[in-house]
Amino acid sequence: MALVLGIIASIMLAQAVGAWLSGSMALLADAAHSLTDATGVAVALLATFIAARPANTKRTFGLQRVEILGAMTNALVVGIVAVLVVIGGFQRLFEPGEIHGGLMLGTAVVGLTGNAVSLAVLRRGQKESLNVRGAYLEVLGDMLGSLAVVVAALVILATGFVRADAIASIAIGVMILPRAWMLLRDVLNVLLEATPKGVDLEEVRQHMVELPGVVEVHDLHAWTITSGVPVLSAHIVVDEVRLAECGNESILDGLHECLAGHFDIEHSTFQVEPRGHVHHEFARHD
Repeated sequence: MALVLGIIASIMLAQAVGAWLSGSMALLADAAHSLTDATGVAVALLATFIAARPANTKRTFGLQRVEILGAMTNALVVGIVAVLVVIGGFQRLFEPGEIHGGLMLGTAVVGLTGNAVSLAVLRRGQKESLNVRGAYLEVLGDMLGSLAVVVAALVILATGFVRADAIASIAIGVMILPRAWMLLRDVLNVLLEATPKGVDLEEVRQHMVELPGVVEVHDLHAWTITSGVPVLSAHIVVDEVRLAECGNESILDGLHECLAGHFDIEHSTFQVEPRGHVHHEFARHD
């Protein structure tokens, strides 16, 4: 991400200078988008560094969720910039100015190339980290934005239709908004402790009940601490005879192996109970 940050910052400066010299609103929109990308990657880089700090007695999971807060910041910033870009594009659509198409095209090609390199660097990491995914989506949107500027510059050079610049800037804003929403939705799911993606709790329950000695599973919960760190807790009702023969360790080992092997959940906590204990719990709650 440090390498990508350097590339994006360079692209942003080139786009800002190109927008000033060429008079292109689309290039200015792309430069603003690159600024949000640079900010987002910087936040993601800082959050990843902070999240790697070890846990302690005050923060038993460490600062892993800082990564999610960084992703939320990215989503909000990108959404605000998208709205501003669309508003600026509509203003320029009704009041077009003089555009230097050749300079606009050259600057857009530089941005397109730099974004393609950044995407290649982030591609693998975005599958494992929500924070890196946020940076990846931002750069992807910026690449599409640069492509829109290239098309607009070619139209201006070929036909002289300068409003293509405003149309491109609006298109950039429209492309950004859905990405911001998708990232924010994923962040909110983590913060609201929703069931992790790809985890069907009924299927998990069925796998657990099929283990030797397990009679029933209740108070089953699954959530996500940060990207790639799903956790699960449950109360396990066991057969007393099986429990006496094998002990807690055998049943717990089977449960942990089941969850890690079938559902990729490495962190799980279980409360083992005899058959009658569940009725005692419900009576206490009543």
